[in-house]
Amino acid sequence: MLERDPTDGRDRAEKPSAPAATDTPARPAEFVEALAKGIAILECFDAASPEMTLSEIARKVGLSPAAARRSLITLTTLGYIGQNNKRFHLRPKIMTLGSTFYFSARIDEVLQPYLRDLVAKFGDASSVGTLDGTDVIYIAHNSVQRARRAAATVGARYPAYATSLGRVLLAGLSPAQLDKYFDQLVMEPLTSKTITDPDALRAEIDAVRDAHYSTTVDQLDYGITALAVPILSVEGRTIAALNTSGYSGMIDADYLVRERLPEMRITASSIAQALTRYPALASVIGQ
Repeated sequence: MLERDPTDGRDRAEKPSAPAATDTPARPAEFVEALAKGIAILECFDAASPEMTLSEIARKVGLSPAAARRSLITLTTLGYIGQNNKRFHLRPKIMTLGSTFYFSARIDEVLQPYLRDLVAKFGDASSVGTLDGTDVIYIAHNSVQRARRAAATVGARYPAYATSLGRVLLAGLSPAQLDKYFDQLVMEPLTSKTITDPDALRAEIDAVRDAHYSTTVDQLDYGITALAVPILSVEGRTIAALNTSGYSGMIDADYLVRERLPEMRITASSIAQALTRYPALASVIGQ
């Protein structure tokens, strides 16, 4: 039974809720506000906030306590959220949403074999990611690493400006799309080496666009050196990115370019060819 938070303002007029995302497109007449609120609540849990009170959830999502409570009742009843005293947390059932995408898009069948081959050849780790707002989302990953650092697991999302995958994807945007990205962007120093100046980032993106690859060293987290290349549609549009990464104490960016870039480009081309046989997956990751 969902306990009522003492700050629940059911008997008060609800305040307008904040949008769930910064790049929300124009909403059609059929837009279901209640569903959007529920999804925003599911997305607000993260490593920094694995458990929250009703008031904390409402504040984080931009809802009134009454609106957040109704969504929490629904999500708790459906089994996606659990409650321990007055604190709420995600339940394992939430994983079915991600796994449904993973298997329906046939990511394990189409993408994972290429990543396994790269890891078998080079060791370390390899991932495929796509752009979502200002973040890059990892949709496939393979690794032999055990280092303690930012985890590049399937479903992980990180600021695009601080990753090799993200910079390749940003380099594939149109000028208008890139301007929109910078309008939404809030840059934070994730390490002492993270680029946080918008002009410096634009210059880096221009260089990536010319070179058709990106390298990063300790931008997202200390110890991560990575190389990424674009995965192109048949029209030549960047729809995803492929990377390889290793420990900064063992490799450097020049090594990755010299030893891995040719194979990475071949693999990216092979993935692009494979996607032509799986139009549903190409459509999903290329949106």
